[in-house]
Amino acid sequence: MSKKKTKVLLIIEQCNPDWSSVPLVGYNFYCEINQLCDVTLVTHIRNKKALEKRPEHQGVTYIDESQFSKVYHKIIATLTSIGRKNWPLYIALSYPIYEEFNNQVYQKFKDRVLGKEYDIVHVITPMMPRYPAKIIRACQNTPFILGPVNGGVPFPSGFQKVARQEFAYFNFLRAIGRKLIPGYVETYQKADKILAGSTYTLNLIKDLFKIPKEHLELFYENGISENFFHQKIINQNNSVINLLFVGRLVPYKGADMVIDAIRNLSDDLKNKIKLTIVGDGSEKVNLENQVKNLGLENIVNFTGWIKQNETVKYYKQADIFCFPSIREFGGAVVLEAMACGLPCIVANNGGIGEYVTPETGFSIEPKSKEYLVKKLTEKILVLVENQELREKMSAKCYERVEEFEWSKKAEKMVDIYQELLK
Repeated sequence: MSKKKTKVLLIIEQCNPDWSSVPLVGYNFYCEINQLCDVTLVTHIRNKKALEKRPEHQGVTYIDESQFSKVYHKIIATLTSIGRKNWPLYIALSYPIYEEFNNQVYQKFKDRVLGKEYDIVHVITPMMPRYPAKIIRACQNTPFILGPVNGGVPFPSGFQKVARQEFAYFNFLRAIGRKLIPGYVETYQKADKILAGSTYTLNLIKDLFKIPKEHLELFYENGISENFFHQKIINQNNSVINLLFVGRLVPYKGADMVIDAIRNLSDDLKNKIKLTIVGDGSEKVNLENQVKNLGLENIVNFTGWIKQNETVKYYKQADIFCFPSIREFGGAVVLEAMACGLPCIVANNGGIGEYVTPETGFSIEPKSKEYLVKKLTEKILVLVENQELREKMSAKCYERVEEFEWSKKAEKMVDIYQELLK
């Protein structure tokens, strides 16, 4: 007799295979958990077109939005995109749109949850730790899981100029939201299990809400797809070592620091390397001018925006991954690089500093821009000059990243379900 599958109400407001970042993470969780459990997916109507292109996704409940939300979203998207995108303000102003979704989910499913139709209720997105889940009020006899949630990571003290560029002075809205948003504190204090995507966020939640440690668990939100795993072909020629940066070209991602680090190398070292910057964003023109002013046009190449599933070819061609983002919550690009056997040089602030171990690369404390550039230069020098170290780190990268493969993450998630059901 086959074992009865766990019935899961999986609430993923952002769940879209055609998008990147959180919607894609939500989708990957759904796909893999759906292989192991009897899943009822609840998501926003905006994801319907993408999900219905895949006939295997049946029985999905789509939550509609009002005409007010559609118009309101256009207004705030325009308002917060004047100049550089003001993400803190956008997130704060977007709350009414989420709350409409949140209330509709509760109205549609409260009776079914109260009737114990599901074994587990699990809310995965939004992932920022600032949203309530009203459905928890119906989880009187059903375990409720929230997460993985991640965020709240502050800018390092030595990077206040970048913090201002990223409108960090609007972050006071987080504290206001915690006090004013109905059900916010209740969601965290009543959850049977909260999964945190970084150690920083885990400690933040524990301290803010006085959560018992048995209700909290570290569970990195990002995973890696099988198609990103590629055995590294070691560059035996050693004549040119290829460095790679992949990410949005915005101030806090740190592409400018990689360029500055290359400037500091000796001419002999510069003749041995090439840097490819994959991505687009508000800083692209500034970065191109920086390269031109430093006379590095023959070393640094910009690809512009590349589809997420096409970036793998750039990882395969590279030897070293440089990603000194100073405030990274998830940092999926680091996992993608490691899956292709690339030793990584990152800044130790947020999730990426936990992905990279001393065996797989270098994690630099972001004390200041000058310090980070100096250490970045040193670590590039070490890896360019030491082929044996690159090979050892490359092998360890595969071992480290295996646990992040999506199917294994889903298995671990189902283990958490089973522990709660005991």
